[in-house]
Amino acid sequence: MPPLVLSTHSAYNIDLLKGGPNMAKSELKVGIQAPDFVLKNQGESDVRLSDFKGKWIILYFYPKDNTPGCTVEAIDFTNYLKDFTKMNAVILGVSPDSCRSHVKFVDEQKLKVTLLSDPEHKVIEKYGGWQLKQNYGKEYWGVVRSTALIDPDGKIAFHWPNVKANGHAQAVKEKLQEFRKQATPV
Repeated sequence: MPPLVLSTHSAYNIDLLKGGPNMAKSELKVGIQAPDFVLKNQGESDVRLSDFKGKWIILYFYPKDNTPGCTVEAIDFTNYLKDFTKMNAVILGVSPDSCRSHVKFVDEQKLKVTLLSDPEHKVIEKYGGWQLKQNYGKEYWGVVRSTALIDPDGKIAFHWPNVKANGHAQAVKEKLQEFRKQATPV
């Protein structure tokens, strides 16, 4: 889906100025209950966040399948999948791409992570990842690469609001290890 370019008279611009309903939430608060959702995965099956209660959830948001940064991030999460699984964690990647696009991405890159399709970006908005962006002087709404770490009780344990793809999976792994050490009795 091409980015939406905003004119000065756009409803989105008006909402942004007024703080209206089309304005994306900019911050996800640590400690709150993670917003539940149901999205289709690359196999077109429903995936509900609450189905993973009792597990750590790495919920990462990315702009587009098969682009350089998104590919690096997805491959890195795939490479660490065994480590995350040993820590009782699942990895869910979310983008506005279609299930069909996700299948192609998974096949071409040999990914092992679950990818979820959010074409109307409702979940991406709930988690603060749908934001006004700027590129070459043009403003448009799009996905800002971000990640939420959700604890086994379904609460936001940590939030990375704007990340670089390189090294991010490693940073998430280290943060999860840190949380698990804190929870382990001595």
